[in-house]
Amino acid sequence: MNDTPDPASPTAQADSPDLVQVVLGECSAADADAVFGVLRTHFPSDRGDDAPHRTEQPRPAVWTGGFVAADSPGPVRGVLLAGPVTADLQGSPVAVDRLRATLESAFVVSADGTVSGDQEVQVQLRLTGAEHGEPPVPGH
Repeated sequence: MNDTPDPASPTAQADSPDLVQVVLGECSAADADAVFGVLRTHFPSDRGDDAPHRTEQPRPAVWTGGFVAADSPGPVRGVLLAGPVTADLQGSPVAVDRLRATLESAFVVSADGTVSGDQEVQVQLRLTGAEHGEPPVPGH
């Protein structure tokens, strides 16, 4: 399943230097929602309050969203996950670093790989639940 938000959304404009595309996979819909919930709390998104959901299709689930990381929020509360989440972040190095720092505040993060270009970077992260935190609130 590909749970892609509306590309006509104002924050989904590819010309924003602060836009970071996030692709989540290898996780449950609830864990994807927990990760997107943290990001939506701190960054404008094309996802709105749209929670990831599964369909009956046999393909692996992948969830995508665009987040405008124009500012760096302070530390965020840790969030517990049921299992690991693979997160691919793609955008300008500064914007990706802002989003990554937020994820590192909320989850235990390990980098699985990085690809750098002239003006863009792609980072693959593995997120696991925070050592201390609260279970995600459904729908947030």
